[in-house]
Amino acid sequence: MADEREREAVAGPERTAQQLTIKWDDSRMKSSYSNVCNVASTREEVVLLFGINQAWHAGQKDVTVQLTDRLILNPFVAKRLSTLLANVLREHEARFGAVQVEGAQADAPAAS
Repeated sequence: MADEREREAVAGPERTAQQLTIKWDDSRMKSSYSNVCNVASTREEVVLLFGINQAWHAGQKDVTVQLTDRLILNPFVAKRLSTLLANVLREHEARFGAVQVEGAQADAPAAS
């Protein structure tokens, strides 16, 4: 599977004349499901918290989210991830229609 993921890429402007080969090693990769994500940040890092909301009954007053994974990124990787996600979602919506996120606002602060 790792061989199938070999791709060529061009590095940043400082290496425009040189081409790199990137090999994606997925031998230690794990998969996790998440239906909840939260984000926190400092000057040096962006922290993504993933988990599972197991509120099965509408109208529950207390909801416990079991956090399962934390990814800690530097701001440069977070920016690249943001760009990649925006592109993937734009393509998804072009194929399947708009994704409506209930109650979401881009400017709203994350819940604590």
